[in-house]
Amino acid sequence: MEKTNVFDVLKERGFIQQVTHEEELRELLGKESVTFYIGFDPTADSLHVGHLLQMIVMCYMQKAGHRPIALLGGGTTMVGDPSGRTDMRKMLSLEEIQSNAEKFKVQFEKLIDFSDGKAIMDNNANWLLELNYVKFLREIGVHFSVNRMLTAECYKNRLERGLTFIEFNYMLMQAYDFLELFRRYGCRLQMGGDDQWSNIIAGVDLIRRVEGEAAYGMTFTLLTTSDGQKMGKTQAGAVWLDPNKTSPYDFYQYWRNINDADVEKCLALLTFLPMEEVRRLGSLPGDKINEA
Repeated sequence: MEKTNVFDVLKERGFIQQVTHEEELRELLGKESVTFYIGFDPTADSLHVGHLLQMIVMCYMQKAGHRPIALLGGGTTMVGDPSGRTDMRKMLSLEEIQSNAEKFKVQFEKLIDFSDGKAIMDNNANWLLELNYVKFLREIGVHFSVNRMLTAECYKNRLERGLTFIEFNYMLMQAYDFLELFRRYGCRLQMGGDDQWSNIIAGVDLIRRVEGEAAYGMTFTLLTTSDGQKMGKTQAGAVWLDPNKTSPYDFYQYWRNINDADVEKCLALLTFLPMEEVRRLGSLPGDKINEA
């Protein structure tokens, strides 16, 4: 029996939002083991439900024989990602960032197998914090057009209210991460939430320009309700993966109380149930949907 391409699995389950070089990437994922990465900026002391979707993708990819890199943003968090923001993020100390990163590691290990090099965890502080500024501008900055950067959604949203120069550098830093991971681990694919699209294609473009090699990007759908509201938030705040921040009971209740219209989508994106079972549960009438 022919092995299912993980690209098709992710597409069928509704994960994929945008992708560069779609046919090329699908073919690559079907014929060889691909090292890929997702970045996580440790701006809080726990991952939340939005991150869970990305961890599930990493798990699907790993089960299909690909190698995940969970990249902790110890360096990028010092700057702050302007994507999806109307204000500047709070600046954290190096100690706070490192403490948060350690807590993330524990949560990753619940879903991803890091034994025997099957997955990698790295921290961009290892290369970003010691960069020579002038050398970085000459080698990396030269490949970026300010005009093009200003068309990116993450910057357009901020221009009217004010965008600081420190945040403007974020795209260069994330693109450089991809280049560094390509050089260190042969990483060919960056994945992330759809709000990261501009930053991801900047990295794909940088590798192609600097190394003359193929690199790819893919973004996931954001976890939203049927009426377009972002999921993972309650009146009390975010739904965390740390049981000390969101109790197992509250976590269960959050999913128990979602609208019937969102059941099928959540089962497709956040479980490993076969799609036939997802569709069956999602189509149960009336009170029977409580089974899901």
